[in-house]
This record gives sequence, structure tokens and C-alpha cells, in this order.
Amino acid sequence: MTRVQGLIATAIATLVLLAAMSPADQRMQDTGGPGIVPFELTGGEDRAEEILAEWGEEGQDAARESLWLDFGFLAAYGAFLTLALAATRDVAKERGWGRLATMGRVVVWFGALGAAFDALENICLLLTLNGSGAAFPLLATVFATCKFILLTVAIVYILSGLAMRLRKPPVAQSRGA
Repeated sequence: MTRVQGLIATAIATLVLLAAMSPADQRMQDTGGPGIVPFELTGGEDRAEEILAEWGEEGQDAARESLWLDFGFLAAYGAFLTLALAATRDVAKERGWGRLATMGRVVVWFGALGAAFDALENICLLLTLNGSGAAFPLLATVFATCKFILLTVAIVYILSGLAMRLRKPPVAQSRGA
């Protein structure tokens, strides 16, 4: 499979899984509680307990469904971002965009790292839903914050590479006779 084929396949998988999670998020909100993102960022046990109470059994079941689907989603978006970051880094190297290429040596890992933090966050949230300890909501918030920071930097890097491509097309190489 080529990188382009991988990008297309993982983009499609990401969108399909995002759509699959949407009904569960809506069911959480239909209970009068928030969606999954505020649950990821509760900051601690007190707010987590408030959300669980707002959701009731139906919302909690929807949250579990969303979190289990999210494992597939994070694998798909993690792979997509890693491929897109590598492509951006490689284009930067080929075109001599020194700073972008240098940053790419580190940033190329941010998609996979963000997905890994997402998985840790999901585990903490599932344990919170099962009533397994006061530390898990705070840990979930820490992992979610790391995830969001890494993914934001990854997306900004990719968009910067796209902007550079639009602004600076490759110089046509002349062939000597």
C-alpha cells in the first residue's frame, strides 16, 4: 500500500468511525448531560460524578459505547495523522524548507502519541464509568490535555506544510541537453 492509499484508507476509516460515534454522543446529550468531551475534561471526581448523575444509566451506556468505538477511531486518526505528518516532513525536506523539515523530525510522532494518550484517557474514563477509583477522572483529564496539545500541534504542522505548498510551488528543474 502506498502512502497516498494509506492516507485515503485511514481518512475514510476516521470519518466512518466518527460518524459511528455521533449517535452515542447525541444520546448522552439527550439525557440532559454533556457529550463525551466535557467528560474527558472533568478535572476530577466531583465533576465526573455530576456528569454520571446527569447521564443516568442510559447516558452512561452511551458513553461506554462511544469510548469503545473511540479505540478504533483513535487508531484510524493516529495512523492518518502519522502518514500526513511524514508526508509533510518529506515534502519539506525535498523542497528545502529547513525549519519545517527540522520540526518534522519530532512532530512526525505526534499523531501516534496523541492516539496513545487518547487510549489511556479512554481506559481511565471506562474505569470511572465502572466506579473504579477517584484518581481516574483526573488522570483522564491529564491524558486528554496531552492528547489535545499533541493533536493541535500535529494539525498546525500539516496545515503549515499545505500553506507552504500553495505559496511556494516547486521550482521546475531544467534538463540540460
